[in-house]
Amino acid sequence: MLSKLRLGRGGLTSVAQLDRAAVRAVSRLPEGRHDAILRNLSAAATKGKLWFAFAGVLGTIPGKPRNAAIHGLMALGVASAVTNLGFKTLLPRTRPLPEHLPAFRFVHPQPTSSSMPSGHSASAVAFTLGVAMVHPGLGAALAPLAAGVAYSRVHTGAHWPSDVVLGSAIGAGAAFLTRKWWPVRPPVPVPERTPADAPAIDDGAGLSIAVNALGGSYSPETETQLREIFPKAHIKVIAGDDDVEEEIRAAARKPGTKALGVWGGDGTVGTAAAAAVEHSLPLLVLPGGTLNHFARDIDTRVLDEAVNAAKAGTAAWTDLGHVTAGRGLDGTHEVTELTMLNTASIGVYPNLVRRREHLEHALGKPLAGIIAGLRTFGAATPTTLRINNVPHKLWILYLGRGRFYPRDVAPLTRPVLDDGVLDIRMVTADEPFARLRLLWAVFTGTTGTSKVTHLSEAVRLSIETDGEPLVVAVDGEPLAGVRTAEFSVRRRALRVYSPLS
Repeated sequence: MLSKLRLGRGGLTSVAQLDRAAVRAVSRLPEGRHDAILRNLSAAATKGKLWFAFAGVLGTIPGKPRNAAIHGLMALGVASAVTNLGFKTLLPRTRPLPEHLPAFRFVHPQPTSSSMPSGHSASAVAFTLGVAMVHPGLGAALAPLAAGVAYSRVHTGAHWPSDVVLGSAIGAGAAFLTRKWWPVRPPVPVPERTPADAPAIDDGAGLSIAVNALGGSYSPETETQLREIFPKAHIKVIAGDDDVEEEIRAAARKPGTKALGVWGGDGTVGTAAAAAVEHSLPLLVLPGGTLNHFARDIDTRVLDEAVNAAKAGTAAWTDLGHVTAGRGLDGTHEVTELTMLNTASIGVYPNLVRRREHLEHALGKPLAGIIAGLRTFGAATPTTLRINNVPHKLWILYLGRGRFYPRDVAPLTRPVLDDGVLDIRMVTADEPFARLRLLWAVFTGTTGTSKVTHLSEAVRLSIETDGEPLVVAVDGEPLAGVRTAEFSVRRRALRVYSPLS
């Protein structure tokens, strides 16, 4: 033990001798403008101000630059905490003295905390490497600045060289520790469409359009606009007291109808899709809802895109989801069958999406997702049910009709319409410390790989409650009192007009 101790002391003595030799070499450098530059650079990096400024600039640029800034700040935060709360307490050390450097170069006032390790160096390396792991070009551009900050701490007498070396090592370790936090999302596949036969509709002859007047963008001018575009079309405006489903079916049954058009939100479009399949008609989706998720996926987000596709007769096949929901005491007293265009969900997912969408315009999607997730899951109560006869406690069961991207709990786009699968995403409370694991995953952006999240695909899925009935949201429309439900995929069941076919 004594030999080991002597060896350790000898090693420390050697480090101290190297430190003093390096500082003497710096002290012999001639005075010049570089002294003021390094002194100002060192001051700018105090408390991370320099790196926060860069992060603020990068955060204004969506995509990789913003993601790089997030990674850099996470690494900086870890490095700063480890350095200031850990190593400086465990390794007290006196800083260089005024006699070690010329007076014009020596920092004033000198910091009073432990010299070992250099917090400036830890933060500089952590931020720069964190940025480089996401955006190598930006990291390379920041590297000389980080090196300048690290060297400035020796040049101004704030630290010994070994302090800078250890601080830099801590910063690098923090960057590698956080490299999987908020990972860069893989690119979304290029949209693919399977062409389908559909008649070209020029003046509207053979087209029946059902217009839901309760749709998010409906106005009295909507009908006039559609009659100008399709003067020979049959147009039925569905008023507030009308039965939406029956009126859409009546439009599909109208003699001479070759294609069914619908103006409304996703719920209305889902009803029209079922009618179009029943009567073997192609569907023309005219975006008239608030969010128009399905219209976005078939690339008819604006009216002109839908009209051009209809007049050219370009259409594509799309799958449809089918939902059979049982209600009543045992789930058999009342059976409801629904067409699922986009998604279904159980649990807190609708609240999560609503909070994220409310915040993302001001904060951007990554930060909005963090805050929405922390708020939602911080107060959430898990639901108990059986999924394919396996009991689970869960916060979220999300079902997408088709494979959505990105592959985490915040899906946004669906590039393929007929892949024949249900996209299943569960966030469970089955695991120990599930809430803490989930909140950590939300904070670090690792929900896609966390043990409390489960991503899979299937063609069929069943659920059954073990207690209170559920509220199942299908394409944003809540269905209450559900005790059993079965979800399946109808492959290439519907033809839709789409400019991408």
